Amino acid sequence: MRTDYTEVKPEVKLRQVYQKVSGLICARLPLCTSPWIWSHVSTEGRESSWDSQFLVETHCPALNQMRVVLGLRRLKRVFSIGSGTRTHSLTAASMRLVQFCPRGSEGSMRVGVERENGVVDLKAFDRSMPSTMREFLELGEKGMECAQRAISSAERVLPLSQIQLLSPVTGPDKVVCVGMNYRDHCLEQNAPIPTEPIIFSKFPSSITGPYDDIHLPDESQEQDAFAHIAGFTVANDVSARDWQLKKNGKQWLLGKTFDTFCPLGPALVTTDALKDVHNLGVRCLVNGDVVQDSNTNQLIFKTEKLVAWVSQFVTLYPGDIFLTGTPPGVGVFRKPPVYLKKGDVVECQIEEIGSIRNTVF
Repeated sequence: MRTDYTEVKPEVKLRQVYQKVSGLICARLPLCTSPWIWSHVSTEGRESSWDSQFLVETHCPALNQMRVVLGLRRLKRVFSIGSGTRTHSLTAASMRLVQFCPRGSEGSMRVGVERENGVVDLKAFDRSMPSTMREFLELGEKGMECAQRAISSAERVLPLSQIQLLSPVTGPDKVVCVGMNYRDHCLEQNAPIPTEPIIFSKFPSSITGPYDDIHLPDESQEQDAFAHIAGFTVANDVSARDWQLKKNGKQWLLGKTFDTFCPLGPALVTTDALKDVHNLGVRCLVNGDVVQDSNTNQLIFKTEKLVAWVSQFVTLYPGDIFLTGTPPGVGVFRKPPVYLKKGDVVECQIEEIGSIRNTVF
C-alpha cells in the first residue's frame, strides 16, 4: 500500500503547531494539545505501516501521570514563518506572572502578578480569577486585563517573604524541548548544524519550582510493580515513519505524537480478570488481512519489569500508560514495505481484552 497524503497536507499541520507555540510565547497565553497494537502513517512520501503494542495503566498514587502546557484556545494571530511578521489581538503589556502558594499553606495554589517588592494575589483581587496559571491563561484577554488592573490598584499585595514561588505553570499537557538549537553548542561537540528543529520531550512530572530541590528518584521493586497495574487495554499506536526515521535527528518523538495517533479501548480490563497477561494472543488486521499475529509470551521485558524500571527515573501516577512493544509483521520492514493509505481499516485485537477498529482518514 502506497500512501498519498496530499489531502492531509501534514506540512500545513506542522505550521499550525509553530503558530501555537509562537502564540504562547508572544501573547503569554496557554496553547491549546499502551496497550498492545500499533499501526503507522507517514507523511513524506507519504508512507504508513503498522505495529502492535501492549498497554498498561497504573492506579497507584505513587506511580506517574503527565500533562504540559501549551494550552490555549486558538489565538487570533497570524504568523508568517521566517518573515518575523505576526499580528495578534492580545493586549501587549509588560508583566511578570507567577504561580505561588502562601507560606504555611502548601497546596493552596494561586496566580499572581509581581508588583515592586511583592506579588498581587489575583484571586484575592478578583474572585472570578482561577487558582492555577493554566486556567488563567485559558481566559485569554480577560485574564490579562485583570492582571493589569491588579497592578494598577496596588491592592492585595503580598510581600515575597510570605509566599513560596512555584513553577510558573504546572500540569501542562506537553513539555516540548528543542535540541541542538545553539550554534556554539553544536560546534563544541563537532555536531552538524541542524537544518530543521530537533524536538524531544520531558514528562510534565519533571517540572519543579524555581528554588525547589532536585531529587534523585526512589526505586520501586519489581516484585511490587504488578500490584500497581490497574489493567490492560488495546491501542493502535500509529507512527509517521518518515518523521521517525528520516527527520528530527532520527528521534522517534514526532513520528509517534501526531494528533489521533493512539486510539485506545474498548475497555480497561482489570488484572484479576485475565488468566495470564503474558500469554495472550495479539493480532493486527488491515482491511481484513492479518498482518501481525503473535503472543504476549514473546515479550522480552514483562510488564512488572517495565513498571519497576521506569519508576527509577519518573514518578508514575494513576492513569499513566505503558506501550509494551510490537510483534513482527510491521509494514515498514516488509519487502517491499507496505504502508497505510486513506480509507484503510486497521483492527487491533488482544485475546480476552477485545478489539479496536479505526479507519485512516
